[in-house]
Amino acid sequence: MAAEEKNIIKKKHSIILEDRKQLSLSGVSDVSGFDEQIVVLETELGELTVKGSSLHINKFSLETGELNLDGDIYSLVYAENKQTEGGFFSRLFK
Repeated sequence: MAAEEKNIIKKKHSIILEDRKQLSLSGVSDVSGFDEQIVVLETELGELTVKGSSLHINKFSLETGELNLDGDIYSLVYAENKQTEGGFFSRLFK
């Protein structure tokens, strides 16, 4: 069990928004969904929804947890921290 705990390393989560056009994030563990108007991310601090227009993910690295996107960014919203049971589909079909 001690070996499993050592493998879980949390990455720092940070956000840099430049001129509401370029967004750089760290601490991203997954991209749950995306299109040109919305990007849903799983971060170390919970689910983050980015809304805007002409959104485009330029770079995403699972190893480093870094994500860069550009477009016209309107909002960044964190979901409430909830313990979810199951995976993506169980949340989708609630």
